[in-house]
Amino acid sequence: MPKVKMARKSTTIDMTAMCDVAFLLLTFFMLATKFKPEEPVTVVTPSSINTKLLPDSDVIMFTVDTKGRIFFSMDGQPKRKKMIEDLNSQFKLNLDQKAMNNFIVGASVGTEIKNLKAYLDMKAEERKTSGLETGIPSDSANNELSTWVNYARTAQGGNPRLQYCIKADNGTPYPKIKEIMQTFKDLKIQKLNLVTSLESIPPGTAAALANAGTAPAKKSE
Repeated sequence: MPKVKMARKSTTIDMTAMCDVAFLLLTFFMLATKFKPEEPVTVVTPSSINTKLLPDSDVIMFTVDTKGRIFFSMDGQPKRKKMIEDLNSQFKLNLDQKAMNNFIVGASVGTEIKNLKAYLDMKAEERKTSGLETGIPSDSANNELSTWVNYARTAQGGNPRLQYCIKADNGTPYPKIKEIMQTFKDLKIQKLNLVTSLESIPPGTAAALANAGTAPAKKSE
């Protein structure tokens, strides 16, 4: 007897449950994500042809505006927590948990240590008009910059990947940059990274020839 052929039916998959899970995950990440806090100052960095990218982590950053004010920043909330606890204990700042959390999850900080409690008690927008955002002192009479560097380095726990970066405005007074460089030199920190914006390599220069893989001709002796 001839075989009976079974009619073919298309396979259908109900995607309703999958769509529900996808939207639940999307909603969770939208509600749980914390955006990077706004920096207190905006600087226009000088340009260079250096193509090395700034790392996303293991960085201690000092931002310097056109007035020469220095602001401190460091990635990693556990490291920031360790640092503010050490500063609070050493200088008897009497910071409460809210003020310390403002430092841990906040943006750059730029004030004298004696004003740190009042500074951290404020909201970010209030600090700009408070008169306390005077920057971290770096002069020889009151060089608190070295204090911030030392406590930040201690909070890093001997991190071998740690990098020190200076992000200065193109209009920052040179004496202020010289003060900062001298502070790092006194702390025996020899390797610094200057943050710049990328510009195109001028054609015909040695850098352009090297980038194209063509070495300049050597002079004959």
